[in-house]
Amino acid sequence: MDVHVRDLRYFVAVAEELSFTRAAGRLFIAQPSLSKQIRQLETSLRATLFERDHRTVALTSAGAALLPRARQIIEQWALAQRAISDAVAAQRTTLTVGFHTRIGRGLIPSVTTKMATLLPEWKLLFRQVPWRDPTVGLAGGEVDVAIAWLPVPDNGEFSWKVVATEDRWVALPSGHRLAARAVVPFGELADEPFIALPPTAGTLREFWLGTDHRTRPARIVAEAETAEEAIEAVGSGLGVVLLSAGNAELYRRDDITYRPVGGLPPGELAVVWRNNDDRRALHIFTDACTRCLCDPQRSKSPAG
Repeated sequence: MDVHVRDLRYFVAVAEELSFTRAAGRLFIAQPSLSKQIRQLETSLRATLFERDHRTVALTSAGAALLPRARQIIEQWALAQRAISDAVAAQRTTLTVGFHTRIGRGLIPSVTTKMATLLPEWKLLFRQVPWRDPTVGLAGGEVDVAIAWLPVPDNGEFSWKVVATEDRWVALPSGHRLAARAVVPFGELADEPFIALPPTAGTLREFWLGTDHRTRPARIVAEAETAEEAIEAVGSGLGVVLLSAGNAELYRRDDITYRPVGGLPPGELAVVWRNNDDRRALHIFTDACTRCLCDPQRSKSPAG
């Protein structure tokens, strides 16, 4: 079985952290998933890469031999992706915009008008990316820029600007016991069955489960790859799901009741891009997003 670059990224993270817990947090994946991928890599290579016990993790001689070569392969693959992206960009004037949920909010007409004025030869292409990718297609090079709900992986590769801040609401099946409430306290949802994002969504999954504000884990009855799947699950009566106030309007249906949730901080919608992308078209797009929906003073760039 061939080894994937992703497997090498996982290996390097564990080798550098010498902790599966810290490496999983750095990679924004669940620790059991990381452990499984490392075991599969060891099986593929027919070598033990780490010595493990209940307290420590250490590289074996095979792992130490692989580490510098794995780093080199990852770096070379990144350079190859960049070269391909540059070659494609030289031939095409298309900016591909990734998103998880419907964008709405008047953002796209405003940005499209701005682009048409300043860069009339450019066009925008929109691509929905499943929730299992918390970078909304940026890490794999599928998109040039993304409109995404925070948090996104803060690994030094991406920058972002917040374009909207919205309260969290809950989608309930029509006839639900809480549907008559004007505002639903988050504590009232503690024992409700939840539709969750996939585990690979990492901290984004936890945010939309309200994990930081729970006294016990969420009761998850299903996982959804897209917002549309989650809404269908709610409409069928399977469970409930948290979403932003704006998305409650965008996904409105007769068989679902939407209510604001009390006791939770709001969500932040951001425009996100790769730090190494310095194209003028990208800067115009991100600036137009920020000016359209928010005060530029509220923008954030973790990379400085």
